[in-house]
Amino acid sequence: MKDSTPLNVLGEPLRPCSTDPLTGFYRDGCCNTGPEDHGCHTVCVVLNETFLKFSKSRGNDLSSPRPEFGFPGLNPGDRWCLCANRWQEAHSFDAAPNVILESTHQKTLDNIPFANLSQKAFDVN
Repeated sequence: MKDSTPLNVLGEPLRPCSTDPLTGFYRDGCCNTGPEDHGCHTVCVVLNETFLKFSKSRGNDLSSPRPEFGFPGLNPGDRWCLCANRWQEAHSFDAAPNVILESTHQKTLDNIPFANLSQKAFDVN
């Protein structure tokens, strides 16, 4: 079961990340999380080629469509809810994509310091 009143890393109500492509552990467009989400898919990012290549090199190919799983394949510019640990790993290799703080779940702060996220903040306005 997901959080009843999810907040973002700014302490405000969590905003949607993306409905096209439809993202989130619960495929609700938000980076919501709950006990079933063992990967902590809480970081809303704007994907870029550097990260997509990095992720593929780590064994998680996000670019290739997987129709059998209803997965369209992702492209640079798409917004997506990433696992917090994958984002932090990419950050340590200078390959982390930009983060939409307003759409990143506060649970992320259990794994990633706010300072790291804010360095890669994407201005949605």
